[in-house]
Amino acid sequence: MESFPREQYVILEGLGRLEGEIAVSELARNLGIDQALAAAGSQLLADVGLVELREIPYRELVLKEGAREVLAGGLPERRVLNALLAAGRPLALTDLPAVTGLTPAEVGGSLRQLAQKGWAIKEGGTLRAGPAAAGGATTKAEDEKALEALAARADRKAREEELVSICDLERALELLKGRRELLEVRTRKVRRVRLSPAGRARVAGGIREAKEIGQLTPELIRAGAWREASFKSYDVRLGVAPRHPGKAHPMQRIIADTRRVFLEMGFAEIASPLVESAFWNFDALFQPQDHPAREMQDTFYLERPARVALPADAGLVERVRRTHEDGGETGSLGWGYRWDPERARGTVLRTHTTAATIRAVAEDPKGPRKVFCVGRVFRREAIDYKHLPVFHQVDGIIIDEAATFANLLGTLAAFYHKMGFDRLEFRPGFFPYTEPSVEVFIWVEAKQDWFEMGGAGIFRPEVTEPLGCQVPVLAWGLGLERLAMLRYDILEMRALYQIDLEWLKEVPLCR
Repeated sequence: MESFPREQYVILEGLGRLEGEIAVSELARNLGIDQALAAAGSQLLADVGLVELREIPYRELVLKEGAREVLAGGLPERRVLNALLAAGRPLALTDLPAVTGLTPAEVGGSLRQLAQKGWAIKEGGTLRAGPAAAGGATTKAEDEKALEALAARADRKAREEELVSICDLERALELLKGRRELLEVRTRKVRRVRLSPAGRARVAGGIREAKEIGQLTPELIRAGAWREASFKSYDVRLGVAPRHPGKAHPMQRIIADTRRVFLEMGFAEIASPLVESAFWNFDALFQPQDHPAREMQDTFYLERPARVALPADAGLVERVRRTHEDGGETGSLGWGYRWDPERARGTVLRTHTTAATIRAVAEDPKGPRKVFCVGRVFRREAIDYKHLPVFHQVDGIIIDEAATFANLLGTLAAFYHKMGFDRLEFRPGFFPYTEPSVEVFIWVEAKQDWFEMGGAGIFRPEVTEPLGCQVPVLAWGLGLERLAMLRYDILEMRALYQIDLEWLKEVPLCR
């Protein structure tokens, strides 16, 4: 009669009473043992051919926190539909917030669902009832059925097979695609186990539980009983209950990794104020004062203080002025306009961290020197899945008389390699203050696509020479939010800043 450790014995004996297969979780409940022990024991028995294990993937649907409140008030598209039916006529899009209680953004976000469901049709600036509007008024859509079924559950989650009798699940998932604020779809696996022919024969021949020792004690050593003892083995792959320890936010991890990489590459870190003068943010970078980026619709200007002093070095200011107007001593023609010192004294929320690196050039223009800056920047961007008005950049420069364009590309390639991206592409670009210039793209295998990450180049003489720098300066400015999106498989940049505790719990510590 063959002996087996307790968990393996209980599993074999329990499976011997069954004809078919059973889920490991259900087997654990039936036998009164921990599910993790049942899974580990089943795997060990499968390794020696006594049981057969099968993994079956399935989808788990999870209603997001706060979705119950949205459902209670009605999905935005249903509220718009109700307003259209109540009015009995087309409504202007600008009137819908007042009659539905929705924000303009929520009204705009509902248009895709209204079109998908055939509830409404957009014609210019108005919305009229669609061909399925009447039916939609009396019948719940498939996504509503699925969401309400999940909302009725205490844990807000269900396996896909539990919902197929309630709604057309595939249609519901199609309608809910991209609505991360309402639903999360997780891919799970269920493991099913049964005795193999060899295992059934072994059980039929008789098995017994082996008496194993889990811990070596002083008594066993003194008595010498350890020599005849059978010691219990430990499986480091054994599953454990989920734990969610405190950890740094994914965006903070990207920032920390960025700092670590540049410090490892021999760079020194610098900083600059969030509120910058237009002189350092624009003028010192040879950006003309009539450039579109300086307009109010692109840049945040401050009311207090509305003006700050220009640099104390009057010679520097004069050289920048002359470079703008006629090229000064740089050999350039300049921009050919009268430079206004009052515009240069204006205050802005910095639009790039290049303001920090250009200050570094002015402070120590001789080199050799390598510095970088990581920080927040501000632009009047329309908020969408890949744009925010506040985001993070890393800027860097290398000041060295032997620096070349090849050094620039090699430095950027080394940075992205250390951040986990090996396939890069550099494409010609244009920036007012660098020449030659490139845009940096990285290949994301999971997306099968190239993603633009930022720009780089060599500072033009019109930038460096007024600051007293006569050697090449390699420069770059790279976005960090997009790095975080790609590393953590996030579809929308906004998700990085939303309070989603479930997502934060599941984000792996190492990636």
